[in-house]
Amino acid sequence: MKFDWNPDLYDNKHDFVFKYGEEIVKLLNPQKSETILDIGCGTGELTKKISELCEKVIGIDNSKEMVDTAQKKYPEISFIHTDAKDYQLDERFDAIFSNAVLHWIPQADIMIRNAKQHLKVGGRYVVEFGGKGCNYSIISTLKEQLDKEEINYPSIESMLYYPSISQYSSLLENNGFEVNLALLFDRPTELKGGLNGLSDFIEMFLNWLFKSVSDIDKATIIKKTIDILKPQTFNGKSWIADYRRIRIVAHKKNELNE
Repeated sequence: MKFDWNPDLYDNKHDFVFKYGEEIVKLLNPQKSETILDIGCGTGELTKKISELCEKVIGIDNSKEMVDTAQKKYPEISFIHTDAKDYQLDERFDAIFSNAVLHWIPQADIMIRNAKQHLKVGGRYVVEFGGKGCNYSIISTLKEQLDKEEINYPSIESMLYYPSISQYSSLLENNGFEVNLALLFDRPTELKGGLNGLSDFIEMFLNWLFKSVSDIDKATIIKKTIDILKPQTFNGKSWIADYRRIRIVAHKKNELNE
């Protein structure tokens, strides 16, 4: 299933996504002589920051709306509308970067193999995305309400990939990478929008659960979910999402020397 992104909603109410990603840019540590690929560039905020530190950066995203927005904002950078699983670029990069994207790619092994093909030997793979248990309370509560109403919805596993450290590290190691850093950590995240923060979050990131649901039923399910979660998730001013992140630094091995 293709996910429909709303660039304006993303930039205006979910800018925490790329603001947290600034930490990963520091970890990437771009060098002036390097060429870097940003997988899942979104509206281009982090791609722009990387471009100021390296020789060349290319951003790719499978949302045409996101790519179009990024290209208008930063016309000096190359943004390409393509899929992370099967993009084919002529260049080989010194580093591949990705923030808050790879949990949208359940076919992680295919994505990793393609990334490897686009890295130089020794090239860095620096990524952060949702890890095991991410958004558990929100997703599980929504599922409970959908199940109570006997509504069909896409499986979570078909849309989201939240691996453990061992799962993801093993995938990388089995595909020619050496893992240098692997962390899984809690990141309680304040949602913008005050009382509407959780409903805005669901509308932005979990709207795909309601593809076969009427607007009335959708509104009812979201309201029930909010009522259930409010005592534990709303602090009086903002909703706090139970984010968990996995952070990985790896490099492509020279297989001829093994």
